[in-house]
Amino acid sequence: MSARDDIFANIRRSLGVKGSETIRRQIVADRLERAPKGVIPKRGQVSGEDRIALFKTMVETALATVTEVASPAEVPQSIALFLRNHNLPATLRMGEDPRLQAMPWSETALEIAQGPSEGRDLNAVSHAFGGVAESGTLAMVSGPENPSTLNFLPDNHIVVVSGKDIAGDYESVWNRVRFAYGKGTMPRTVNWITGPSRSGDIEQTLLLGAHGPRRLHVVVVRD
Repeated sequence: MSARDDIFANIRRSLGVKGSETIRRQIVADRLERAPKGVIPKRGQVSGEDRIALFKTMVETALATVTEVASPAEVPQSIALFLRNHNLPATLRMGEDPRLQAMPWSETALEIAQGPSEGRDLNAVSHAFGGVAESGTLAMVSGPENPSTLNFLPDNHIVVVSGKDIAGDYESVWNRVRFAYGKGTMPRTVNWITGPSRSGDIEQTLLLGAHGPRRLHVVVVRD
């Protein structure tokens, strides 16, 4: 018996069950299949231009910066301008996301590195799975397309998100994740990013970059 089996056996013993009761198993299955929805804040229940505007406002409220471009082809130049305006080196690490790979990076002077970060990268770019307007949050799914290390290790994280992928609330994005990946094939992790890393633990003084990037820049693609 493994440690896992031993733990579950102890739980069943304390509950006085065997784990094979048909009615109990059906109740659990029904609960998982038809889980009740929680309260969804009204703030994010807007559409169209209002949803994009709310998302941008909340991104900036969370101490990040945001810009818009009209198409994916404009993303590289926008990022190059952001790095130049902040006196950052023209280097960028990214994963294997096909949306990023298809962008015309060769039209810029940026030096592009591929793959997960090992902690020595100053700048990184990822493509978000989606965004949440009610809080200005980015939903990042793990995988070689957008390695999770890019979310935490570089000092400056740039995230591209399609305007059509910005939902009003978290629940809508979770539904899209479930639909996109299917039952039993969810990504290993889903990271929710709201603004740059920050902490006020020491004398309640706000410190950016405490546990991750000190700067977060969001590029909204209005395609």
